[in-house]
Amino acid sequence: MAVVELEKAARDALLSELRDFMDEELKMPLGQFDGEFLLDFVLERLGPAVYNQALLDAQTVLSARFESLSEDLTALEKLPLR
Repeated sequence: MAVVELEKAARDALLSELRDFMDEELKMPLGQFDGEFLLDFVLERLGPAVYNQALLDAQTVLSARFESLSEDLTALEKLPLR
């Protein structure tokens, strides 16, 4: 799978959060270039695993919904007269 791509606004927001986290929690300020480099690394290495888990979670939810719909449709069936 390719690297997870983000829209510019989402990428900028994540970069800001990453830089704030590194500065506040780790006392390690990041410049713009270093922050972008770290964000790219995280997206490349962790992004596919997070993306795939999100797909599995969505599949689980949809599967439960389809099962419920199937039960609802079965309940609507008409029995033939004898």
